Amino acid sequence: MKIFNYIGSLFVAAAVFTTACEPIEDRLELKNSFDPAKIELKVVQPTPGSNKLSLQMVTPGVAGYWDYGIDKKHTDRVEVVYPIPGKHTFTFYVANGYIDGDLSKVKYVSKSIDVQIDKLDHKLPDAYYHLIGKDLKEKTWVFDESDPVGWWYMTDENPKDFWWQPDREDCTDADGEMIFDLKGGANYTYVAGPGIDPVKGTTWSFNGDFSKITFKGDANILGVMGGGESTT
Repeated sequence: MKIFNYIGSLFVAAAVFTTACEPIEDRLELKNSFDPAKIELKVVQPTPGSNKLSLQMVTPGVAGYWDYGIDKKHTDRVEVVYPIPGKHTFTFYVANGYIDGDLSKVKYVSKSIDVQIDKLDHKLPDAYYHLIGKDLKEKTWVFDESDPVGWWYMTDENPKDFWWQPDREDCTDADGEMIFDLKGGANYTYVAGPGIDPVKGTTWSFNGDFSKITFKGDANILGVMGGGESTT
């Protein structure tokens, strides 16, 4: 009788131990349950078609960020003087957060709103006028070959405000051009030299403090060969 109880006790203990060690798996897929239809967006312009915009997400208790083409802001309201005429789509994104710092698990829902800009009636930051010209239509950049120093540099009105300094001996597009405009978008055209077909379809953008300009597309920038995305 004592032996039976001892064996029985071992059996019960083993069963409990086996059950306790079985892993419990939570196979629920992480999803964002927020309904994007509940996100209410609006854009306020002082006059119809103005390039001065107040982008607003007005749904209480919602956090996320605005993506408005030229920048992103993690806030529910953005005040911006937009540089590009035409019809634009701006999007507000809501995230579900992330687990244990794993950004790959972030899921987003989004809501977009279209805005029509017919006129640049509010002054843009100075960087746009330096790049595109005072009339904001188009500006062509070339190398200044008159400088006696052994390199050329891109300049605007002030020779001290140069962008980059390619080596004269290594520069294969010394007679080329770079053309910037805001005709329906932030457009960039590269011409390697006289008689060479222009490379179009590349875009550009400034960062938040206008200390860098980024090119996205196949076009080179003068003195920097290789095409693709580049920043200076």
